[in-house]
Amino acid sequence: MVAEQVLTDLSTESPAVSLADYAERARAVLPADVWDYIAGGSAAEVTLAANRSALDRVAVLPRMLRGVGTVDLGARLLGRPYAMPVGVAPMAYQRLVHPGGELALAAAAGAAGVPYLASTLGSTPIEQVAGAGAEVWFQLYWLRERALVRDLLDRVVAAGCRALVVTVDVPVLGRRPRDLRNAFRLPDDVVAANLPDGRDALAHAGAPGVSAIAAHTEASFAPALSWADLAWLREQIDLPLVVKGVLDPRDAAEAVRIGADAVVVSNHGGRQLDGAPASVIMLPEVVDAVGDRCQVLLDSGIRGGTDVLRALALGAAGVLVGRPLLWALAAGGQPAARDALALLAAELRDALTLAGCPDPAAAAELRTLAVG
Repeated sequence: MVAEQVLTDLSTESPAVSLADYAERARAVLPADVWDYIAGGSAAEVTLAANRSALDRVAVLPRMLRGVGTVDLGARLLGRPYAMPVGVAPMAYQRLVHPGGELALAAAAGAAGVPYLASTLGSTPIEQVAGAGAEVWFQLYWLRERALVRDLLDRVVAAGCRALVVTVDVPVLGRRPRDLRNAFRLPDDVVAANLPDGRDALAHAGAPGVSAIAAHTEASFAPALSWADLAWLREQIDLPLVVKGVLDPRDAAEAVRIGADAVVVSNHGGRQLDGAPASVIMLPEVVDAVGDRCQVLLDSGIRGGTDVLRALALGAAGVLVGRPLLWALAAGGQPAARDALALLAAELRDALTLAGCPDPAAAAELRTLAVG
């Protein structure tokens, strides 16, 4: 856990000029094992690296003399208006990096006018997160006991969440060597606050060569999630349904068939199947597979406004941003997270202006080229 006395006082530092600045500041204040837990990927981290390199190979062909004076960043996601086509990706155990945890990051999202995706494995109960000021979408991991899933659904609705996002790419947790080497475990004061066994001893028991989080996940998650389960879920809840963790266009088409309102093209930030393709590589094929039948979002590797423009030009309706916002939270709590989202908005406005786009929707008309 980050000791409060070592948190960087951002008032004495130069303002961040890119989201990468927050990574440097976070690394300076986080324990090494917590940094590795956030920054690392699975196996040889091939997919983790591929996410970034693939985005860097997407060149956007700008248009000139379009008469773009001002840019409106507003976008509609799942039928609701937001300040920009960005959501805060679901991330577990945010109190690992800062005492404010989920409440601080959700408040920052609310101030920025973007949705906050609350994780099943959040370290703050969903009822509290939903009251922090943001529109909240709840991210669901499929639990071994369907009664617990049913209970979570009831709580999500009662809390006023705007959407349900079911993650489908974690039948088991990817093997993460950094966590194994560090014998990574949760500190006693950080729990899976949405689960009745949030203080399960497995998540807090360290042992050489063992990831306590992986052990807890294996005991909690159902590995055999199927399309039939997703169809059951669609019947249970009258909220927009988002299927997160899709790479194959055939899976995207099936998600639409069972009633998904959106899919998230994602490889879990390179933390699940190592050797899976970069998410952005599969984005155009998924967009083609679903057509206008549902929205398509992208995550994994987004690090700035240019990346958002790339995703929009390839057909995405928006993106989810994860690690950079967690780094900002670690570096300076809610104020830094709020500043990071404002910086992202400024970068996106600049990128759209330079590309000749008056709004995010216009970016879909841009050409992209594969370079490098």
